[in-house]
Amino acid sequence: MILSDHIAKLIEAMLEEGGGSAEVKRNDLAAKLGCVPSQINYVITSRFTPERGYVTESRRGGGGYIRIVRVPMTKSEYLMHFFQSVGDGLTEADMKAYLTNLRDSGILTDRECGVAAQSMSNAALEKCPADARDGVRADIMRRILALMMM
Repeated sequence: MILSDHIAKLIEAMLEEGGGSAEVKRNDLAAKLGCVPSQINYVITSRFTPERGYVTESRRGGGGYIRIVRVPMTKSEYLMHFFQSVGDGLTEADMKAYLTNLRDSGILTDRECGVAAQSMSNAALEKCPADARDGVRADIMRRILALMMM
């Protein structure tokens, strides 16, 4: 298992134990896992994001911590949040992350996720100029999300 995956699983377990909320002391967790504190930051900022249904708050200083809270949302709230966070451009990697989150939350099936990912892949958009692909991908994603909200 990759260290990042191990850190994420440990934080997820902390969230489960805390009823959806956890306070992570970066230095303590890093010492426990034998890694640098920046690795903890990387996992938190890349995996515990608002797009994935988490809110984070950081307090610096000697007794500092990072509080992570899982925000429960209805399906329509979840879809609206995704819709608003897509922005003007969406990279292929970000698109896959959005689709994975939608699949993991039970909104998309594995098959729907695969079809959407293939339809927005760089290969599918190869006739678009490279500098326009992220914008086209964002437009397609918003249309998919809007359709799912109906």
